Amino acid sequence: MATTSLADLISALPEGDGWGPPPVTDTTLNGVPYAPFSKGDKLGRMADWTSDSKDGRDGRGGRQQYNRNYRDQQIYGAGSNALFTAPVAEAEESQFSVVSRETTKTRYGRGAVFTRGRGQRGGRGDARGGRNQPQRGGRGGGQGYGGYDNRGGRSNAPRGRRFGWKDYDKPTRNRDASVNIKPDWQLLEEIDFNRLAKLNLETDEGEDMDAYGFLYYYDRSYDKQPVKATERRLVPLDRAAYNVTTSSDPVIQELADKDEATIFATDSILSMLMCSTRSVYPWDILIVRQGNKIFLDKRDSAALDMVTVNENAADAPMEATDGNKEGINQPGALAEEATYINHNFANQVVLENENQKVEMQHGNPFYNASEETEPPASKAYKYRRFDLSTSEEDPMYLIVRTELDAVQKNVINGDDQFVTVKALNEFDNKAQGSGGALDWRTKLVSQRGAVVATEMKNNSVKLARWTVQSILSKADVMKIGFVSRANPKTNDKHVILGVIGWKPKDFANQMNLSLSNGWGIVRTIADMCLKRGEDGKFVLVKDPNKSILRLYEVPNDSFEDDGEEETVPETVPEEE
Repeated sequence: MATTSLADLISALPEGDGWGPPPVTDTTLNGVPYAPFSKGDKLGRMADWTSDSKDGRDGRGGRQQYNRNYRDQQIYGAGSNALFTAPVAEAEESQFSVVSRETTKTRYGRGAVFTRGRGQRGGRGDARGGRNQPQRGGRGGGQGYGGYDNRGGRSNAPRGRRFGWKDYDKPTRNRDASVNIKPDWQLLEEIDFNRLAKLNLETDEGEDMDAYGFLYYYDRSYDKQPVKATERRLVPLDRAAYNVTTSSDPVIQELADKDEATIFATDSILSMLMCSTRSVYPWDILIVRQGNKIFLDKRDSAALDMVTVNENAADAPMEATDGNKEGINQPGALAEEATYINHNFANQVVLENENQKVEMQHGNPFYNASEETEPPASKAYKYRRFDLSTSEEDPMYLIVRTELDAVQKNVINGDDQFVTVKALNEFDNKAQGSGGALDWRTKLVSQRGAVVATEMKNNSVKLARWTVQSILSKADVMKIGFVSRANPKTNDKHVILGVIGWKPKDFANQMNLSLSNGWGIVRTIADMCLKRGEDGKFVLVKDPNKSILRLYEVPNDSFEDDGEEETVPETVPEEE
């Protein structure tokens, strides 16, 4: 190989001062090299080596956002930073690999939960000067107080899913209507809940027209905190109970013949209408106009008769069509179970002593001793009248049949207090549809307020209806029992965990329940039916999937043969 002398190398150098390639006019200004720029550029850094990369992404791994910060660089001087980017041998990069015997943990693995700031309870995380380490969503790492991680999700949720995460991506649940809409039905009105919520009508506390039936005394031992080893079982009792619709009630027919009122209803139907803005599940009310009178009726085996479970929960119980494989935790089965519990609970918590009971002015209007084989249940029916008039020139009264379940002595003055008895039921606090409910067995005594607040959120319409029924009947106390399954996997055995009593009006204030709004809804619906010139039959239907009420005018012979439209409810196994 020929050697090159130092003199030859020096002579080969370009003439002139400096080093590097010769300057050109495109990249020099008065002989000084520069990078093109615009006056609108944001001068944030002396040199930014991360703004452009080989795959068109920014230094943080994200896509470049067009005209986000450097608006004019897309026009003049765009890509100037590429002049300073070091070349990368892509072929060599693709062939490069690391040989290691250790298992590689993916940082963004499935179910991983990341902590910000503090990590474990009582310990300092890696927020200072160190990179946050990925933590498992189980016990220990990344878990905050109460089993929630730092982003608000339950750390023991399946596959690390957090509550509220991508809720907008859930498929919409399509529920079926409670009644089949026929082609010959005429749509009169369509009212959304926002309009209903603005209605308001002040009325009085009502007056008693008549009272029927009798009441046993309430067993105060159920108010005491039960011992864990001696939990009371829910025992089924065969007692004759009735749920007669308005037009079939002989007492209401007698009062209608005397022109005592314009609107007639039962407390179950009226409470559903007054609390309609809280409802989610579909329901319907049959309205019959005879002359200048309005009867609010229900169909046989209507949805109004069932006690719903977690209707207002953010993630309500799913139907089988939505993927719920647990048959006993589907809405229909839960409603049957809750209705069964309420019926038996009210019969169990009274002291059946014939020598100590409160008799009303008249006997039970529906009980016939010659035909019934079961004794009547403790029940009093009060027929009460309310003034819904908006002016003296246009008087309008409403008579409602209310129900009372028991009576108790006032501990201060010894007077009798009327009581309504209801029951909330717990099916499985870990199952889908539980609405984040606490475990009643461990929390009902220590965190009673949290348990009640959760139930107010998940069962808003149910508790509102019970409260309205208690206020309509002028009950002094509303007793609510907490009944749970003996085994979460079966729905045939239950235990009573406790009973809490409230004054109905105090409970209504806690729930932000407005009776004046309910009376406004009743008066509005009644006026819609009365403004029709002749007698007729109407159906008020809650849309199954929207917050809308629809009023239809139907033929007079509708629902007289309801065999095809009714669904036979599931039977709940009896307690042993």
